[in-house]
Amino acid sequence: MQSSEKLTEADESLISQNNYDDDNWLEAIVPGTVLGSMATTGKIKDPYFGINMQQVDPAQFQKPWWFRTSFELNGDDLEKQVSLRFNGINYRADLWVNGQKVAGKNEFAGTYRMFTFNINDYVQSGKNTLALKMWQHADGEYSIGFVDWNPLPRDRNLGIFREVFLEVNEGVKIRSPFVYAKVDKKSLDAADLFIQVELENGSEKDQQGVLRVDYELGVVEQAVTVKAGESRSCRFSPEDFQQLAVQDVKLWWPNGMGDPNLYRLKVDFISDKSLMDQVSSRYGIREIDSYLNDDQNRVFEVNGKFVLPKGGGWVDDLLLQDTKESVEAQLKYVHHMNLNSIRCEGFWGKTEGLYDLCDEYGILVMIGWNCHWEWEEYLLKPTHEKYGGAVSDEDIELMAAMWKDQLLWLRNHPSIYVWMLGSDKLPAPKLEHQYIELFKKYDPSRTYVTSAGGAGTEDNNIVAEVPLVSDISGPTGMKMLGPYAYTPPVYWFTDSLLGGGYGFNTETCPGPSIPPLSSLKRMLPEESLWPIDTTYWEYHTGRNAFKTLDRFRKAMNERYGESQSVEEFAFKSQVSNYELMRPMFEAFIAHKPKSTGLVQWMLNSAWPELYWQLYDTYLQPNGSFYGVRKACNPLHAIYRYGFDDIYLANEQLNAAEEVTVKIRAFDIQSKEIFSDSWTGSIATNTSKQIYQLPEIKSRTDVWFLDLRVYNKDQEEVDNNLYWLSLKEDELDYEAAKKLEWPYYTPPKGYADFTALDQLGKVQLKYDYLYTKEGENGVVKLTLKNPGNTIAFFTYFDLLDPQSEQPILPVYWSDNYCTLLPGEERTYTARYSLSNSNAGKPTLKVKAWNVDEVSL
Repeated sequence: MQSSEKLTEADESLISQNNYDDDNWLEAIVPGTVLGSMATTGKIKDPYFGINMQQVDPAQFQKPWWFRTSFELNGDDLEKQVSLRFNGINYRADLWVNGQKVAGKNEFAGTYRMFTFNINDYVQSGKNTLALKMWQHADGEYSIGFVDWNPLPRDRNLGIFREVFLEVNEGVKIRSPFVYAKVDKKSLDAADLFIQVELENGSEKDQQGVLRVDYELGVVEQAVTVKAGESRSCRFSPEDFQQLAVQDVKLWWPNGMGDPNLYRLKVDFISDKSLMDQVSSRYGIREIDSYLNDDQNRVFEVNGKFVLPKGGGWVDDLLLQDTKESVEAQLKYVHHMNLNSIRCEGFWGKTEGLYDLCDEYGILVMIGWNCHWEWEEYLLKPTHEKYGGAVSDEDIELMAAMWKDQLLWLRNHPSIYVWMLGSDKLPAPKLEHQYIELFKKYDPSRTYVTSAGGAGTEDNNIVAEVPLVSDISGPTGMKMLGPYAYTPPVYWFTDSLLGGGYGFNTETCPGPSIPPLSSLKRMLPEESLWPIDTTYWEYHTGRNAFKTLDRFRKAMNERYGESQSVEEFAFKSQVSNYELMRPMFEAFIAHKPKSTGLVQWMLNSAWPELYWQLYDTYLQPNGSFYGVRKACNPLHAIYRYGFDDIYLANEQLNAAEEVTVKIRAFDIQSKEIFSDSWTGSIATNTSKQIYQLPEIKSRTDVWFLDLRVYNKDQEEVDNNLYWLSLKEDELDYEAAKKLEWPYYTPPKGYADFTALDQLGKVQLKYDYLYTKEGENGVVKLTLKNPGNTIAFFTYFDLLDPQSEQPILPVYWSDNYCTLLPGEERTYTARYSLSNSNAGKPTLKVKAWNVDEVSL
């Protein structure tokens, strides 16, 4: 790649000729962006460190950039149809092949368009050269956007951000094979399958042949004629092909409800006994249903079973530098946290890899457009108060074309459970009608929702300038009432007006989520680590209303005491992260089916930052990560703040019989002050109240509530410890009714946990074993607390013994744990040896009242 400013050629056709000298050009990482390539290849200082991004001059990307590469063809190839397939460019380009212009920037434009160009007239046997002259998007054009989540990439994500394919075939190309099902919801082992395949004939003559689909459970085929230049849809249904009524099948289930079973799919187009094209993929047999319940909240069912989507907001890397390995590590994290969904708002990935992995891990995907296109501040052109930016005929046609391309690209993935046509606003009615026609033609199997907001806006002007109710499809059943800033645990259980544990909350969070110390050191210069400043720290927050840590720091200082160092601040932040995040998920789990879905804003981070993440851009989990893993344990006991009662949740597909929940309370001196138990059964996929705590008069200013769940064999299957304050958090709900951005309920008073400093020091006993299992390193740590004092909030960290950097990603069975007096527990961690093969890792252990040790 190279900037046009660096080139002197008057004749642009020379750049795409084989003998052109590009020795002084820069290496381009494709799929990727210009700035991402410069960062990856070291042509600029790491833009993610400190404020280096500010030193990158955006003017250098405002002129066109050139990309070029070469490919080989032989004589046989030239007798066939030769095409170039672009899955995504940002934003427009001229396409040149061997010195000839194939397409211009006016027709070759649109971030989420997919383009195929026939190049038979431009190619030759042997070496061929392809060149693109590319422009970034202009203000008002619909591009990749990061809204107020982090700084804008200085190149506006200019580049070839998705794969480019050279396609050589006999004239007929198979596109987007799609299998969907109607499931027998009683037996859960039978289904009717429906198959749809798109065929494109790029040749100048009609093509006759047989379309053959092998779906592993059987084979169907039909004779097809595809006219010259035609694209047509071919369908197979049980009405015409009895073998599509399948028996004894294994259904696809979300994580926690069952196995995400997948079947092989192979599609052939055969003409005159010659294979013209073949496509292979996988599919899952499952059925998604959705409806509004009596409270007008959106409900989803999978295979006839209520499902509570529990997930986080997915974001691509800021410079689109995600790799196959980094994406898989993140999906493993999602699975490890016991989550079952992600939300992709305007970020659809560089490849299908994200969706393949969601299919494999049973992770539901909510996917749709970005609110970046709905607000003038980010789209940079006037927007409609109800319909966002796309209101002109030209924009509506572009949006519909982009949606068609994305729909056909992804429709076969069983993990996708809903199409989201808007985020903060609605599609214009003319555009919604076009979407509906696309769904009728290409995907009749899924629900679409017009906006991620809606609930709470119908009567008037709570978070929208106008009610978010479609004139065509009615209310969305979704709510987007925040909060997005510091929120104490009690809110999620007691709030019934805004973002609390009811309905389907499409984006919400308790505010900043500070990473551990090791990540702070990787993202900030040493001299800026302490005290917290605005130059460096706030540059790594969000934008606008989120460009501060003030609310979080005020709450943490009031509740846990003011920190005197970055080490203390980082550790206390993990305590706060865990304590604030766990109850958000627990409230939605406890209150189902009144609660119907939850999306933590966000899951991950586009770059190193201090807001919203469950793990950071280095793949380091923080306290929130393990708070979520604990909250979403399949069989789990929950303390409801504000009610002093205990719920038992069974997220599994099967009932749990003869369950015992042991309930104990301890004071700040670690003395047991209360003990009781409950025994009973709980039905599948339900939550219920099992116990009302009595008044415990011997509670101290800070006290601990310990909940343990045992199965019928008296094996512990869940443990959950809360630290609680006699001085409770108070919220100003009257002020919250004004709902000023960022839609959070301000505190009137804070809980006080400073008595935690009264915990005496504990000397733990350690037994640390390291082994290798295939390609993984496995750590087994047995901890014993031999004293009479609780070891509060014990943190484990694995370091590479050579680099002394954390080994990431890492999958601990539990972390940020508390050990009661005399308690012994064993924890395991797994990691890939490809990330550290330097022998036995250094294991660091630290707790609130345990000095850090290295093992």
